[in-house]
Amino acid sequence: MQPRRNRLLIYGLLLGVWVFVVAWQFEEHVRVVEAARSDLRNRSHEIASTLSAVTRALRFRGAIFQERLEPVLNELVSSRTNVLVNPNGLLAVGLLNTEGEPVVTAGNSNLLSREILVEPEHWAADYVTFALPIAGASVNPEDATTNATVVIPPFRSLTNDPALGREFSRHGPQPGGTNDVEFPPTNFPAPFTNARGELELPPPPNDGGDRPRGGYRRPPWMRGMSDTEFKALVNRRELHGLVLAMSTENFRAVSVHDLWLRFVIIFFAGISAVGAGLALRNVSQTAELQIRLVRASELNTHLKEMNVAVAGLAHETRNPLNIIRGMAQMISKQHTAPPEVREQSRAIMDQADKVTVQLNEFINYSRPRELRRSRLALDAAMNEVVRALSYDLAEKKVSVTTKGESLVIEADEQLLRQALFNLLLNAFQAVGENGRIQFLARRISASEACLEIRDDGPGVSPENRREIFKPYFTTHQKGTGLGLAVVQQIVQAHGWEIECLANEPKGALFRITHLKLAA
Repeated sequence: MQPRRNRLLIYGLLLGVWVFVVAWQFEEHVRVVEAARSDLRNRSHEIASTLSAVTRALRFRGAIFQERLEPVLNELVSSRTNVLVNPNGLLAVGLLNTEGEPVVTAGNSNLLSREILVEPEHWAADYVTFALPIAGASVNPEDATTNATVVIPPFRSLTNDPALGREFSRHGPQPGGTNDVEFPPTNFPAPFTNARGELELPPPPNDGGDRPRGGYRRPPWMRGMSDTEFKALVNRRELHGLVLAMSTENFRAVSVHDLWLRFVIIFFAGISAVGAGLALRNVSQTAELQIRLVRASELNTHLKEMNVAVAGLAHETRNPLNIIRGMAQMISKQHTAPPEVREQSRAIMDQADKVTVQLNEFINYSRPRELRRSRLALDAAMNEVVRALSYDLAEKKVSVTTKGESLVIEADEQLLRQALFNLLLNAFQAVGENGRIQFLARRISASEACLEIRDDGPGVSPENRREIFKPYFTTHQKGTGLGLAVVQQIVQAHGWEIECLANEPKGALFRITHLKLAA
């Protein structure tokens, strides 16, 4: 049991190592994905820095003309071939006011929504949006600063506004003639900020002219606005942040590629663990087989030495026994001898025969086991042993059945029959009248088989199941205690194993394992 526990411990250790590799690869995948996300965030900050620099360059007195800003945004979004500017696919960009509404957009404006005010980073299936500050302003209106930049709209956008268009129609060209008005946007000054960074609006225009006192001239298309309307326009056009919509194609490609890589590593780690377990199992089986062979070799060497001594002892003991038995037999046949003398002579003969049987059993036990392996049908050997004891079995009314597969094994035919005969004789002595004995042969694997001998006798107590194979240990009144010891010798000489177990519901079970199947 100890080697098996050691193997289970090592198998558990291998499983633990594999689980550790799985957890490690999962953690590494999370790290790679997070690194890809950080790279995308860093690129969004780089683009935001570029746009901040552009707005500062185009700003004049706190204002930027929309007709100057839009080409820059369109060029930035359309630069898909420029790896340095647009490595991950900038899908859309929008400059936002304090209410989170787009002031100027470029690209697919459907990807820009008001949710970016409460969700600075929104990951969708194919794109991601980042809400970032621009030109020192904050995206959140609660955190808005006064260092704002105003985008001056073009003339045509104002004439399309119903509220502003009415004021413009009273002081400027009619809506039908707007297409004839042309002006260079860069020639007109924009609203400006004072020394404190606050946006300063010009006072209302005088009745006598279009230049306000103490201020700068408004663009011509804005002179028709009142101060309230102009201030509302400026508030709607102040920049407080930007939103970028970027493609996640590269991010998803990196994530999927790394995930497959982690799966491959986990797969090969599992294959390695299984291979190590199988190798350990083969090494353990080889080591156990070598141990059994070494034990059998040591026992065989010891028995060879004993056999020399036993041969001389048997030779010196048999002759006196034969003489004693012969003289007792002669006395028992004399009619002139008293009856009690003849009875004692027959008792001497019985004891001499008993000693002779024990001497023969001991010589058989001490004989070295020289194996001559051959192909042998296991069921044929079992049937032959049953036929050898058929007279005794019929007299005691004991039934013997053979079940299982028809297997061909490699074994010494004479020694195998002797082992089966001793096992059958042991079961026959254990069962009572009308008892039952069963032989069962079954395949364990592609190269090994198992043989079981069951009986319904009284069985063997747990404390005697290991002692029963020792020489001169017997539970039968007429037994010599060497029959099962001889069986164990034959089993060990073949490299097999035998054990005694309980047979349910009653009786004993002798199981021989590691029988090698013939190719």
